[in-house]
Amino acid sequence: MTPMAVLDLAMQGLAVFGFILFFVLWLMHFMSIIYVRLHLHKKRSEVKQPFAQLAGVSLLKPLKGVDPNLISNLETFFTMDYPKYEILLCIQDLDDPAVDVCKKLLGKYPNVDARLFIGGKKVGINPKINNLMPGYEGAKYGLVWICDSGIRVKPDTLTDMTNQMTEKVGLVHGLPYVADRQGFAATLEQVYFGTSHPRSYISANVTGIKCVTGMSCLMRKDVLDQAGGLVSFAQYIAEDYFMAKAIADRGWKFSMATQVAMQNSGSYSIGQFQSRMIRWTKLRINMLPGTVLEPVSECFLASLIIGWAAHYVFRWDMMVFFMCHCLAWFISDYIQLTGVQGGALCFSKLDFAVAWFIRESLAVQIFLSALWDPTISWRTGRYRLRCGGTADEILDV
Repeated sequence: MTPMAVLDLAMQGLAVFGFILFFVLWLMHFMSIIYVRLHLHKKRSEVKQPFAQLAGVSLLKPLKGVDPNLISNLETFFTMDYPKYEILLCIQDLDDPAVDVCKKLLGKYPNVDARLFIGGKKVGINPKINNLMPGYEGAKYGLVWICDSGIRVKPDTLTDMTNQMTEKVGLVHGLPYVADRQGFAATLEQVYFGTSHPRSYISANVTGIKCVTGMSCLMRKDVLDQAGGLVSFAQYIAEDYFMAKAIADRGWKFSMATQVAMQNSGSYSIGQFQSRMIRWTKLRINMLPGTVLEPVSECFLASLIIGWAAHYVFRWDMMVFFMCHCLAWFISDYIQLTGVQGGALCFSKLDFAVAWFIRESLAVQIFLSALWDPTISWRTGRYRLRCGGTADEILDV
């Protein structure tokens, strides 16, 4: 076969890939938009279980440090309208300022079943698991709800989640989103968690791929115990992925809450957003090798590939197609964002356009940064990732 024939065959293959990419990506767009409109923020006319008979829940709250929104976020858990639950506040260090915040809330709400655990238990490299171990061992209910410190909830959030915990469901999770906050960095986060992230997250779950983040997860404790309990996940940094996998491997289904997991951290910036995205990408690359194809799912690179395929096959103007495809993507993202928001946005369409453009422009740079360095910094430690999702802690000598 001549070099020209090989080149022509390669170009044909790339064109086929471009059209497959077009179909897959727009299927993801439509699936996520429809799912958001049909499932999220829906008030159920019927209650799946009588309120008084809802299962007891042990809420595990990992805490470290204090930001401006911590006390208001935590207080929403003390005021939930739910008949039977306990709050297990877990803090690693005695001198952590979060201790005083917890004591203040314990004193303010003496009738709420809440306990404070200080000191953690070293069972592996994962600091979150180490922090939660005493609370997990002391949990008295059959359902455990692991929920990050930056999450805030509505009075009926837990009722919504337990109503999704039907007979064959072993894990209920919330779609991560971001509360309305001031500043461009907050807008950037809100745009990402309302467009790119839910498109992949929802599409994966609709098609049967188990995609779960550990920001807000309600799980059956007996199923976790069958997998060895929390201690069996302490060797991983991305413990949420492996906990979900362990539950799925035992034949249980997942369900998504109708309410989003509302992140409301009081400490945020563009730099923190980039660092977070790079860390998540590093974890995905080490757990799922197919993540190396992730950049082609981003708007600008995907539009270039698809535009070239349209030019190669149909002789359409590549740049005109590129601009039209990006515009269609932009509009569909705005539609999806408003659906995830469930109401009016706190920023203008111009703010959305600027944040959307910057987020899309950062996507490939974030991916390349993740490939450059296999180590991550998380909480107070540094870790070197290994294939399969395990990691080694890097100790300063």
